[in-house]
Amino acid sequence: MTLAVSPDSLPALVLNADFRPLSYFPLSVWSWQDAIKAVFLDRVNIVAEYEHEVSSPSFAMRLPSVVSLKHYIQPAKHPAFTRFNVFLRDKFECQYCGTKDDLTFDHLIPRRLGGATTWQNVVAACSPCNLRKGGHLPHQAKMFPRQKPYQPSVHDLQANGRLFPPNHLHESWMDYLYWDTELEP
Repeated sequence: MTLAVSPDSLPALVLNADFRPLSYFPLSVWSWQDAIKAVFLDRVNIVAEYEHEVSSPSFAMRLPSVVSLKHYIQPAKHPAFTRFNVFLRDKFECQYCGTKDDLTFDHLIPRRLGGATTWQNVVAACSPCNLRKGGHLPHQAKMFPRQKPYQPSVHDLQANGRLFPPNHLHESWMDYLYWDTELEP
């Protein structure tokens, strides 16, 4: 008896032309539809396949589980300043108390005092700590971040992303992913 599996539960891991994931967090995956479209447009090579296939009356194809781009995409040298990337740099932890809940971001030098929204002035903070610090400087509030904020490199964010493996990791992906199994997310 064959179990019916929805193709939607079978994403394809997307590797750059050098066989490294485009991103670790979020992990670079495409839906089965996007992977098949890329195959037909000759933009990717199929590296590994699932046992499951999709078919039409005149065609059948095993679903790709790993694809590699045919042309190398140069990673950005400097990651964009986004809320998500600040959280990733700070490992999704409040930089004051360490909780992972209810994260916001805090300006070390408050905006009302001329503080800019930059890598060097913003840290991940839970709502209670952010409210407690309010519009004060760290020394006034006696609240100091666990790490000095900095502009991360793409490598820094990729390394932090490896600390958070996704729930779905197909065995065909394991030769291309390198997770830090010593640390807990």
